[in-house]
Amino acid sequence: MVSPTLSLFVRARGPDEFWRKRKIFKLAAHYRGRRRNVYSIAIRNVHRALAYATKGRKLKKLDMAALWTTRLQAGCEQYGVTLETFRDALARSNIFLNRKVLSDLAIWEPRSFEALVKLSRERAAVECVPGLQEPSVMNQVYGLANLKIK
Repeated sequence: MVSPTLSLFVRARGPDEFWRKRKIFKLAAHYRGRRRNVYSIAIRNVHRALAYATKGRKLKKLDMAALWTTRLQAGCEQYGVTLETFRDALARSNIFLNRKVLSDLAIWEPRSFEALVKLSRERAAVECVPGLQEPSVMNQVYGLANLKIK
């Protein structure tokens, strides 16, 4: 039986190295060239990709919040109300909907959004909240009932 000496035992890293490298190579499996199969290059690129993925998750949340705000501003502008007035009047009416739900209503349920805007306009007029303009006649929700088909 051969017993490994201390120097050979230190050099042999054992199964841990295999599994550690395998984890990196699995993450680099879709790369091209040496980035895929050379460990020293693969680990650099995998670490960079994981760092970008972490930043990307935070940026996605910020981008979606900005999109919701933009959609809400456009929907409120369509009915002659500023976004701040709209949110404030909804809060005073005890209607607490977040930006995502309100923007989805503005896109997919325009009549429901129009009802919320009318409700907030009435509340703002009663409580003298600034930020109301006259709504344009051109900005209406059109459905099949509004179309005159001969």
